[in-house]
Amino acid sequence: MTDKNKYKLLPFLLAGLIILADQLVKGFIVKNWPLKNGSGGEFIADVFSNDLLWIIHVRNKAIAFSLGNNLPENVRPALFIVLPLLVLAFLGWYYLKTDELTRIQRWAFAGILGGGIGNIIDRVFRPDGVVDFISVKFFGFLGLDRWPTFNIADASVVVCGIFLFLSIILFPSRRERAA
Repeated sequence: MTDKNKYKLLPFLLAGLIILADQLVKGFIVKNWPLKNGSGGEFIADVFSNDLLWIIHVRNKAIAFSLGNNLPENVRPALFIVLPLLVLAFLGWYYLKTDELTRIQRWAFAGILGGGIGNIIDRVFRPDGVVDFISVKFFGFLGLDRWPTFNIADASVVVCGIFLFLSIILFPSRRERAA
């Protein structure tokens, strides 16, 4: 394997670790946190909580912030499985084809891919929805007492997306540096 291939493929270890950690923790939550119907119709079981952090078991059949929760059941697979798969396939293709990404951008891409795949696994194999379990206090910022409940895959996509955005702004691509 050439150094160029190692440089491109090594970040996929991060994607694999994110998928593994995400699915293992979700499996633990599903097995050990009992479900009961919450006040908003979602399934909630609060087992660990303090003022800042709650570990709860919430199922989300929609996407981020429960967007699309009211869509018809026959539309959801196309929007929440097929469309994200196409986006992830494009990101993976672009990642492998381009030589313009910096090292930080490659690791950020891999983190986004790992998180995206982690949630798609839930959408395909968990009929009750994606398992979310982390709820943090948001202190009224943006009018929210608590941030919407999330999981490891969600956190990976957001954190790596922020890194990717900042790296694009702060670090020029290989082509820009050569010019």
